[in-house]
Amino acid sequence: MAKRKDIAIVGYGETKVTLRGGRTSYELAAEVMDQILNQTGIDKKEIDGFAIAEAMSDINPFWSVYMCEVLGLSPSWTQVNGLGGASGNGAIARAAAAIRDGLCETVLIVASDAQSSGSHYPEQGAWRHEFLYPVGLRGPVGAFGLITERYRHQHGLKDEALAKLAVTQRNHAILNPNACDKLRKPITEKDYLESKYVSYPLRMLDSVMVCDGANGLLVTSTKNAKRLGVKKMIHPVGYGEVTNYKGADQLADITESGFVVSGPKALKQAEMTPKDIRMIQPYDDFLIAVMLTLEHIGFCERGKGSDFILNTDLSYKGTLPLNTSGGQISAGQPGLAGGGLNLIEGIRQMFGEAGERQVSDPRNCMVTGIGGIPYGRNWAVANVLIMEQS
Repeated sequence: MAKRKDIAIVGYGETKVTLRGGRTSYELAAEVMDQILNQTGIDKKEIDGFAIAEAMSDINPFWSVYMCEVLGLSPSWTQVNGLGGASGNGAIARAAAAIRDGLCETVLIVASDAQSSGSHYPEQGAWRHEFLYPVGLRGPVGAFGLITERYRHQHGLKDEALAKLAVTQRNHAILNPNACDKLRKPITEKDYLESKYVSYPLRMLDSVMVCDGANGLLVTSTKNAKRLGVKKMIHPVGYGEVTNYKGADQLADITESGFVVSGPKALKQAEMTPKDIRMIQPYDDFLIAVMLTLEHIGFCERGKGSDFILNTDLSYKGTLPLNTSGGQISAGQPGLAGGGLNLIEGIRQMFGEAGERQVSDPRNCMVTGIGGIPYGRNWAVANVLIMEQS
C-alpha cells in the first residue's frame, strides 16, 4: 500500500508515571482525555470512536463500555486492544481502518493502568502453569534472561553497549517531568555493570519497574482535522504487525522476532529505509529487546547490535535519538499502558513540545510495540508504526 496522509493524529495526553499512586485506571484515563480536549479545543461530542488497551489492574468483559460510561462518551465504534505493549500502535491502525470505512470519524485512543497500586487481573493461563512456573520462570524476567543468554552464545554481547543504552535512557528520563520520580536519578555505566543479576545474565538495570499511569491520543481524518481547525497534526504513514511469529516452528530461534516481518512492511508502506528514520522509540521492557529490534528491522546486521549502539549517538541530540522520554526502563512502565508511553513521546517530539529534550528536525518517528512472552519463543506480537509530519 502506498504512503497515505489521509489520517491525522491531532492531540495527545499523558499522566505522570507514579509508583503506587493510588488512583484507578478510570481516574487516570479521565485526566488524559481532559488533557487532549484542552490541547486541541475539540468538543467531546465530536468523539464517536473509542479504543482502549487492556489493563492489568482492572479488566472485565465490558472494559470499553464501563470506561465510556466514566468518560461520558457515546461512541458508534469501540475497540479493546489485547496486544500488550503493542496495543497503542495497533489501536492507531485499527482506528484508521474504522475511519476509512465510515464507522466513525474521530477516535479517542487510551491506555490506562494502575498495576503497581494493586491488580485484580486473573492469573495468566495458557502454558505458564504447565511449562514455566514449575521450573521457576515467573514471567518476562526469566524469559528475557534466556533470550539474552542465547544471544550472547550466538553472537557475543558487549555489556558496555547495554550499559550505554541504560545511561542514555536515564539521561532522557531526568529531562522528562512525567517520568517516575524514583527513576529520575543519574546512573553511570559502572552502576549498570555492577547492578545485581535478577535472571542471569539479566541485570536489575536491564529491567522495567511496574508503575501506574495513562496516555492517549486523538485520531481523525485529515479532512476532518482541517474542518475542526486543529493547530498541529502528524500522519501515520507506515504500519506492520505480526502475531505468533514462527509459533508452530518447534525449533524456532528464540532470538528472532516478528520485527523481521513487521519492520520491512512498515518501511515499505512509508517509502523509507532505516537510514531515513529520524528517531526511534522502541518498546523497552528489557534492554536486550532494544538491541534485537534494531537488528531485526535493519538498522544494522544481525549480531552487530552491540557495535551499532556503541558507534551511534542515541541521545536526543544525536543522529538517531532513541527513547527520548527515558523509555519504560527509566520513566517507568505503567502496566499495559507502557507501550503508549513511547508512542506519546514520539508524537510529542513531532509536535515540537518535548522541552529540554526536544529533537531537532523531528520530521518522522518510528515506534515499536511488543506483546506477550510465549514459552520457548521470542515475544508474541511485534508491530511497527512510522509517523511523518505534514
